[in-house]
Amino acid sequence: MPADALVADLTTALAEIPLIDPHSHIDPLHPVSKSLDDILGYHYYTELAHSAGMSQAPLGKDVSPRDRVREIVRHMGRYDNTAQYGWFLDIARTFLGFTGTQITPDDADTLFDAAETAFARPGWEKQVFKKTNLEKIFLTNEFDDPLEGFDTSVYVPCLRTDTLVFHLDRLDTRDRIHKATGIQVVDAATLRMAIATLFLHFTRKGAKACAISLPPNFEPVHYDDEYIYEQIRFHNCHDIGPGVFWIVAEFCREFRMPFDLMIGVNRRVYTNGVYQGQDLFDQRTSLIQYRRLFNAFPEVTFPVSVLTSGQNQELVSYSWIFPNVVPNGHWWYSNIPPYIRADLSERLQAVPKTKLIGYYSDAYKLEFVLPKYAMYRRVLAGVLADEFVRPGRLTETEAVALGTRLLRDNVRETFKV
Repeated sequence: MPADALVADLTTALAEIPLIDPHSHIDPLHPVSKSLDDILGYHYYTELAHSAGMSQAPLGKDVSPRDRVREIVRHMGRYDNTAQYGWFLDIARTFLGFTGTQITPDDADTLFDAAETAFARPGWEKQVFKKTNLEKIFLTNEFDDPLEGFDTSVYVPCLRTDTLVFHLDRLDTRDRIHKATGIQVVDAATLRMAIATLFLHFTRKGAKACAISLPPNFEPVHYDDEYIYEQIRFHNCHDIGPGVFWIVAEFCREFRMPFDLMIGVNRRVYTNGVYQGQDLFDQRTSLIQYRRLFNAFPEVTFPVSVLTSGQNQELVSYSWIFPNVVPNGHWWYSNIPPYIRADLSERLQAVPKTKLIGYYSDAYKLEFVLPKYAMYRRVLAGVLADEFVRPGRLTETEAVALGTRLLRDNVRETFKV
């Protein structure tokens, strides 16, 4: 079979697999886009346009959505070589009826109007689910989210703990905890009671995971109750983060909930960047900082995402050795085909296939799940073809079964959905 025909056949077969997307930023009360501004307002496009010469003026609140879209599209010819442009082209073709080969500034108004019509259709949310072949999608929920008004069997709650771990020193955070739990945090005992109450709330509402993003220099530590008390009572919780994280891990063990770790992000590196376009990585991060955690909680599954392809070998090695460490998707700056291909190849050659969570969309609107997963499936099909089918290690049917593990089966087994 010709090379491209094999990859095409594998891609088609993988597209038939119903998706369970294990990480997104979807608002379940407003999951789909209302205008093309919601699509091109995604930080990837504002980042790329700004990087390519667009000022931040079009991003101002006083600028009309149509004018903002015109400006972002006007600069698109400068970044139409990127994977993110490919996502937008896929959205335009799949959802907006675009038939051209290249999006130009002349297409901005036509696409804006097409989006206004398409996104306002009755049942648009269901149409997006159907076209995407999406069954469930995980959310990112703040600890005081009431988790009301949506179907938690489709939009699966996930307890995001960044605020608890890193901002307990803020009075407003402690006030929110008090309001959400009825517990005033004054010492280690009340802190544990409050976190336990939050876990009870989330699990009763169908939550299947806990998650956090972590800076390069972070290292979890077990603090004794006296130290926690002193920090809360006398030091406004400034240095309590590593210990709060450890307590969260204890409750993940108690409630049998996986703890997603997204490791290595520095916030506000580019201080003049666009909204959500200021964060970057560096090379200081190492999983050795989590050795005590992985050893202390063998009952907790840790799906781990890293920001750099360069750190993938370390993640692969930890997943090779530790039963409770699982490579999870291709995050942020690693989420482009050449990095995905290299990282995926390393994982498939070294980590047990039952431990590989292939991908997540990280999407803010449902329309992005389709193009992002399409990109991943194409890369996955290529790796399966080149490294497993052609060398005779797997038949085409077996390769599809392996792809199914990465796209669906392992998500179901890891998160018990």
